[in-house]
Amino acid sequence: MSIDIDTARRVAHLARIAVQEDDLPALAQELSGILTFMEELNEVDVTGVEPMTGVTPMRLKRREDIVTDGEMQDRILSNAPDAREGFFAVPKVVE
Repeated sequence: MSIDIDTARRVAHLARIAVQEDDLPALAQELSGILTFMEELNEVDVTGVEPMTGVTPMRLKRREDIVTDGEMQDRILSNAPDAREGFFAVPKVVE
């Protein structure tokens, strides 16, 4: 599939990219190359290939879901830039 200069201009406009008139032929050629590569990918036989989310098969580490009382208020508030009376202190947002 070939992209002409008018289509490249329209794509640039839709993408909100400022492209100089002199650069439109190069952009059209680059977009045509991308579409050509995508057409090549459609020719690959992927019958029997299972979809994957990563290149190495691995399971996420899981932990047991245990309900606790927390009792870490001091540790959590030690990360706060400003903590007062057991709470995070933040600047006033609304006057």
